[in-house]
Amino acid sequence: MLRLFLLLLALGLAACTAPVAPVDPEIQRAARSFVEVVGRVEPVAESECRRLTVGLNCNFVIEVDTDPREPPNAFQTVNEFGQPVIIFTVAMILDARSPDEMAFVLGHEMAHHILGHLARQERNAVAGAEILADMAVRAGAGPAEVANARQIGAEIGARVYSKDYELEADRLGTVIALRAGYDPLRGAAYFSRLPDPGDRFLGTHPPNAARIHAVRDTLRRLGAGA
Repeated sequence: MLRLFLLLLALGLAACTAPVAPVDPEIQRAARSFVEVVGRVEPVAESECRRLTVGLNCNFVIEVDTDPREPPNAFQTVNEFGQPVIIFTVAMILDARSPDEMAFVLGHEMAHHILGHLARQERNAVAGAEILADMAVRAGAGPAEVANARQIGAEIGARVYSKDYELEADRLGTVIALRAGYDPLRGAAYFSRLPDPGDRFLGTHPPNAARIHAVRDTLRRLGAGA
């Protein structure tokens, strides 16, 4: 489900300073491309979601953050009805250099939901918080120190498997984009324009090279070359 009125506000009306001001052709192109990508990718992701899960809400909602100050970003969350929500910023839509990039990023974010990464991350955060808080209590720490340890533990717990989750989402996102008719390897070229996070301890994202390798390896397993 795509909230088109948000898309129009984000990519057209919100950019106009006068009622009759023409919309930039590049903005029009990006808007049309995004609508087409969503229309092709969402049914595939929903099908994969139902195939791979039991009882999970697979009714995806796609939204656009209309704040022009927000940097290029896309992320997955869940609304009050339990529906998976994928949010693209306007800058993210305009920054994509091809429909393949849009499709890959969209498939990647949808994969996070299908693979249950939000729930798994929350469980990891709770476990980390409890472990560090218990250690602080055993060490004789006071209430403030225990609370601080709990917060630090939650942050560490949430990051422990973060890079693994990103690679898992890259692999399933590759499948989704490919089955929607897009080129995942061309889509993953988006990584080449991002600062490489390297392989930092407790980093949130894996090195760019590892992500490209995950895409190539998935395509090879699918018999799609690369």
